[in-house]
Amino acid sequence: MRTEVPPRHPLRQLFGTLTEKSFTEHLGWPDLNVTGYVSNLLVEFTHTDQLYKVRNQQDQPVDTVLDLLFESEVLLEAQSMDRERDVHRHIGDFTLFMAGLFPEYLRRLKTAGLIYHKDFLVDYMKTGKRSYGIVAQMADGPSQEEPPLFRKLSDNFELCVAGLGFVRSDLDRMKDPAYRQARNLLLN
Repeated sequence: MRTEVPPRHPLRQLFGTLTEKSFTEHLGWPDLNVTGYVSNLLVEFTHTDQLYKVRNQQDQPVDTVLDLLFESEVLLEAQSMDRERDVHRHIGDFTLFMAGLFPEYLRRLKTAGLIYHKDFLVDYMKTGKRSYGIVAQMADGPSQEEPPLFRKLSDNFELCVAGLGFVRSDLDRMKDPAYRQARNLLLN
């Protein structure tokens, strides 16, 4: 079973700082609700069990967007509104995460002839935007703040993906030995 990442954990601080910087400085969008949600998403998805937390009726993890859509549209007719909302939220989260941090994966799906992959024809941008929009319409969420947040995520999905792209660039830069050497010189 997965353990929760503590509130003051360095990973939360790193992702919070990078997300806020990227959205504020690069995008000119200093929305703390959005940056808080996106940075928390990054922390949560460091656990792969969270990436594939939705399970089908056979209790198997659902690992493609197409199968997630199947879960949300077909199987949920007999299940609860909360389950439908959770699945659509996960679709939005998953597509945002993959499109923002791993665009090369999506390009490979489309260009490498991976027609056998279930997500070959899925447009992650449109699907994520639509799923967050559905969550926003389900106004009976656990808090009054969630529908406006998910409306923002839906309306600005492409901007959120771009923001995560800047976070990815910062993470890549931090791995560079020259960056680490310069950082050590400046901080010591």
